[in-house]
Amino acid sequence: MNTFENNKTLLKVTYAGLMAALCYVGYAIFPAINAMGTKIHIGNAFVVLGSLLLGGPYGGAAGAVGLTLADLLGGYAESAPRTFITKLVIGLIVGLVAHKIAKLSKEHNKAYIARWTVISAVAGLGFNCIFEPALKYVWYTLLIPNADKAASAIKALVAVTTYATIINAVINSAIAVVAYLALRAVLFRAGLLGDVEVKKKTSAVKA
Repeated sequence: MNTFENNKTLLKVTYAGLMAALCYVGYAIFPAINAMGTKIHIGNAFVVLGSLLLGGPYGGAAGAVGLTLADLLGGYAESAPRTFITKLVIGLIVGLVAHKIAKLSKEHNKAYIARWTVISAVAGLGFNCIFEPALKYVWYTLLIPNADKAASAIKALVAVTTYATIINAVINSAIAVVAYLALRAVLFRAGLLGDVEVKKKTSAVKA
């Protein structure tokens, strides 16, 4: 791996650490509200934002680490393993749609960027509306049997999801989309998004 790639990786790891901290702050500073078995908080917004900026693996890992730590320190240690899994999956889906399908790290017009940013956020958090109760059901049915919690999870799953989960997804999607659209132009001009770095490297070699 050359110096350019080393620096790029180090920069992404640094940003991932920052996003993990923001995920934690988004959960700890604005404490989760328990509603209908769902924790409403804005930590997921930073999972989505990190994945939009850094890609699915880095953004998902940042969210998984930051929000798992928040669970552990906030008295929700029992749900920490599920939190790690769900946040990682959210990040991977957002990154898949944003960067593998829409190629958001490349230059596009504003309408295209806005449209695919919304689609990416909704894809990740929308999938989580199904995945989280499904995982909870499997968790309390097969891994740690608990009839009451399993029944609560399957009730939410059959109903597609609880209102609280939908509200959570909408709020976090809105925050992530607004933040990304505000930051993207600045980071793009600074050469900190995808292809811009490659172009700069290529130009330097030609010179």
